[in-house]
Amino acid sequence: MKRFRGTHLPATPKIRFLSVCLVVPALFVAVLFCPVTLRPQIHPPDITCDNGSGEYSSRFFTGTTVSVGPVRNGAFAERACAAKLTWGSEDIGVASNAAQIGIDILGADLGFGKPVVAFQIDETGNGTDRSYQIYSLAKPPRLLFTITGGGSYVAADTDLDGKVEIWTDDASAVDGFEGVPIQSFDFAPTVVLRFEKKHLVDVSSGFASHYDAQVAEIRAQIEPQELAAFRNSDGILSLKISGSSADLHRLIRTKIKVLEIVWTYLYSGRDAEAWSALQKMWPSRDFNRIRPEISAVRQRGILRGVDRAAGTPNHKHQVHIYDATGSSEAVSWNPFNPNGGAPDSTNQEPFVIQPKSILLRRPPPSEVEDFRASDAAIELVVDAAGKVRSASLLSGADPRWIQAAAGWNFVPAFRDGSPVACRFRLSVWDLK
Repeated sequence: MKRFRGTHLPATPKIRFLSVCLVVPALFVAVLFCPVTLRPQIHPPDITCDNGSGEYSSRFFTGTTVSVGPVRNGAFAERACAAKLTWGSEDIGVASNAAQIGIDILGADLGFGKPVVAFQIDETGNGTDRSYQIYSLAKPPRLLFTITGGGSYVAADTDLDGKVEIWTDDASAVDGFEGVPIQSFDFAPTVVLRFEKKHLVDVSSGFASHYDAQVAEIRAQIEPQELAAFRNSDGILSLKISGSSADLHRLIRTKIKVLEIVWTYLYSGRDAEAWSALQKMWPSRDFNRIRPEISAVRQRGILRGVDRAAGTPNHKHQVHIYDATGSSEAVSWNPFNPNGGAPDSTNQEPFVIQPKSILLRRPPPSEVEDFRASDAAIELVVDAAGKVRSASLLSGADPRWIQAAAGWNFVPAFRDGSPVACRFRLSVWDLK
């Protein structure tokens, strides 16, 4: 069984994927159903439309149609993306000329008491300041909330406790800090948000183990002699450094890692640990300058105006994972429905609707020589946000399917109208 662990939300590589409206499908996915358990963390999302490549359209059971695809000039697709919601004869524009648009969730409840669709939109394509737009799928659909400043957004029920978080980062705020572009950082500070009573709060402190893993990873990369050399510098590194350009490069890399450690403590709500680490690792003569500068980043970033959650969240409660096979409980499931999530009045209680794929990708073609031989059956747990929490290979020998599955998005399963976690199987094979 492969558990997916969230790290630093890096940018998703460009790859081919299957969505409902691909003209020439490269992958056929048959849906079978069976059980699974486990609870991983976050994997970076795939992008539904990237510079005019990729298309998806589906009608949700509330009657709202979600559409993402290339901007069209007559019969030709341009290198830009658009998204809209359609309800009856009304079109609601989400984005009209963006470099990238990704559907993060479709049908999940982020805490508004109703199903929503959430888009991450990158207008320029620079990957440092995407917006996260949340729209109601109820009648009529409308914009509920917009988050800005993050480089990526992933909503998921990380602990399978029935609470959906939005995992993002403060990429826009740290870009250019101390003259360092965001591309030179290993990762931007991780931020975990949640809607509580329709109010956005910072719940990062409830995921200390995630931040601790980040700190341990960074500390392991810092050599003692390199840290000592940095502590003997001026901290700013703007003065002429004696030695080679390689020496300067090592000083800059050490400085970046120290900043990442301090931010990791700070963004997880452990201010005392953050300033203690800064005092131990930063040049003492520059400490009084850098500390308020670091504080200012957090204050002006994505958390500006966002409250911290009161107390530490209790993650002991685990939601029930519904078995799509009905092997361990008596559950009536809809027959396969290409529209996914559409109620069937003939169904008997309890009324459960299977997950529906939004975005499924295969391993990149450049890495595949004889892909036809790698057909597989995969067992998945998909949470109430439609994210893959765990996966195991039931048949087939290519482990790359498991890595690919980490980025798959689904409309979640529904039980009596509410999104739920469930387990099921996918059979995948190449049609070419």
